[in-house]
Amino acid sequence: MKNLIYILGIFILTVSCDDNSLTDLNVDEKNPSVVPASTLFTNAEKDLTEQLINTDVNKNIFRLVNQQWTETTYPDESFYQWVSRKISDNHWDRLYAGPLANLTDAKKFIDKEVISPTDVEFTQKTATKKNQLILIDILTVYTYQILVDTYGDVPYTDALKGSANYLPKYDKAVDIYKDLIVRLNADIAGLDTSHPGFGTAEVIYQDDLNAWIKFANSIKLKLGVNLKASGLEGAIADAAIISGAAGGFTSNSDNAKLPYMLNLPNTNPLYVDMVFSGRNDFVATKPIVDALVALNDPRKEAYFFPTYRAVDPVTGATTVVTGYLGAPVGAKNIYARFTHMSDKIKAPDFSGTILDYAEVEFLLAEAVGRGVAVGGSIASHYEAGIRASMEDWDIAAAKIDAYLLQPKVAYATATGTWQQKVGEQAWYALFNRGFEGWTSTRRLNFPVLVAPTNADPAAEGQVPSRMAYPIREQTLNATNYNAASTSIGGDKLSTKIFWDK
Repeated sequence: MKNLIYILGIFILTVSCDDNSLTDLNVDEKNPSVVPASTLFTNAEKDLTEQLINTDVNKNIFRLVNQQWTETTYPDESFYQWVSRKISDNHWDRLYAGPLANLTDAKKFIDKEVISPTDVEFTQKTATKKNQLILIDILTVYTYQILVDTYGDVPYTDALKGSANYLPKYDKAVDIYKDLIVRLNADIAGLDTSHPGFGTAEVIYQDDLNAWIKFANSIKLKLGVNLKASGLEGAIADAAIISGAAGGFTSNSDNAKLPYMLNLPNTNPLYVDMVFSGRNDFVATKPIVDALVALNDPRKEAYFFPTYRAVDPVTGATTVVTGYLGAPVGAKNIYARFTHMSDKIKAPDFSGTILDYAEVEFLLAEAVGRGVAVGGSIASHYEAGIRASMEDWDIAAAKIDAYLLQPKVAYATATGTWQQKVGEQAWYALFNRGFEGWTSTRRLNFPVLVAPTNADPAAEGQVPSRMAYPIREQTLNATNYNAASTSIGGDKLSTKIFWDK
């Protein structure tokens, strides 16, 4: 943890130098003029994670679109009014100009490094360099998947070329997916676990390269399942699912989590957004609260604060009630009168998750449902996903067993198709992982989310299926933007990503 503070501190110092100075008086000779590749990699891990887990409505509205959180005083984002804050622009920028830019620069610096064959550490340095480039590529692949799953077609082969191409063309989403799978296959085969990567600068897995192999395989599994759902490239999808499943996560110890600390500036972003800020902007929704209460799901104790204030309709007096009450989606809500998030979620040192074992098990259940032979049954992976989620939230084993025995939960007796059973339980498990929860509901169409009656006209009465392209792209890269809009069927919130059937 001390290493994380030190590395980020160095980054802040190095980027704060005045690049426009006209004299040597502004040159800081005590700090490097070029940010080290290791620091850029740390920053990419941190920036990617924080874009996916923060709840700043200027940057990340996915918990809101996924209808597990909703707002209080200012509910615009919950009913899909996203243009005024340029949320789409911000999400795009924080991925392209954040982790992808840092990873691209880190790769350039490492590529330029010359290791002399006469160096006594030639073998280790060469292997370490190769490992570093592979870790950069794995994180790059993951970031591009997020972009594709948000927008559809996006700049890929022409992206991040700077002055060589300020107006990149957009690649077709399915073609990007196919290339990402090829890249992951090469990355997994190329990692040399007998040598290090970035050492202490790698803060998600602390440079455990075996864990990175599992992470890469699990990303490939997710790409494969999405591709399989599209009905396109069946052979590529099946191969990605089968190989990804064989080498992916097998327990919660494999989860990809960024650790946080008790003190600023290295605290959980949710602590900053909901505690340190002093704001009470978010409450739990009626759909998620009602579902967990109806199933007596013990995760409600980990997800939610256990009391709210009930209001007497005659006298207006309030009473503290032990229990849970979800708020209507998209309405103005009074914070104290509805269930809000638990102290656990808002703790300053609560880790940020970007991929976990529960998600992997639900993907495996879905793979079986789609006819891919990954071993096990839909039921076995469904149950394993529920167990993994509850164990990750520190739910006692006896409570997990009791939950799974309920007729409404047990796979054999629960209501609905496999898509409904898997989709609803995956939605419960992906609480607080808004983006992946939204992806799961889009792909499986369960649970059925209903747009609020005051939904912005841009949503066309539906829960959005994608995010519109940034306004800046429409104005500055119009030719390529128009081609992409035509390719995907229109730059609308209702346009579906290629795998969303």
